[in-house]
Formats: sequence, structure tokens, C-alpha cells
Amino acid sequence: MKRIKRALISVYDKTGILEFARTLADLDVEIVSTGGTSRLLATSGIKVREVSQLTGFPEILDGRVKTLNSYIAGGLLAIRDNADT
Repeated sequence: MKRIKRALISVYDKTGILEFARTLADLDVEIVSTGGTSRLLATSGIKVREVSQLTGFPEILDGRVKTLNSYIAGGLLAIRDNADT
């Protein structure tokens, strides 16, 4: 079984997200997040990396577009056992 190394968290309804993120952090999972979710996690003492730091692109359209990026999509769609993808 492979260990989860990184998780993308981007939610509108933040109910329960702190407990979920703390559990991930306790398991040494790197948390990548967007705007308001990232701020909530950081101010609650949870280590988080903003999506814009990872992609090099800011959120656009008043924060409605955050994760539509080839780096994010590539990470989600990559076939991990295939070095060519």
C-alpha cells in the first residue's frame, strides 16, 4: 500500500475541515489548499501550502478559478507507474 504524500483541499463548506486536515497533518501528508481554506488552516496552526505557490499562478475571477491549472490536473491524472506521464 502506498502512503499518501500530498493532499489538495479546496472546499466551500468548511464544516469538519480542520479535523480532517489535522488528521492528514498528523500522518505527515503535505496539504495544498486554496484561498479561504488555506487561510483557515494556517490560522489554526496547520501547515499548508497555497496552490498559487505550487503553480506560480494567482487565483483569478474573484477566487472562482484556483485549481484549473496544468500542474494540478497533471498531478491528478498522472499514471504513477508510467514514467512517461
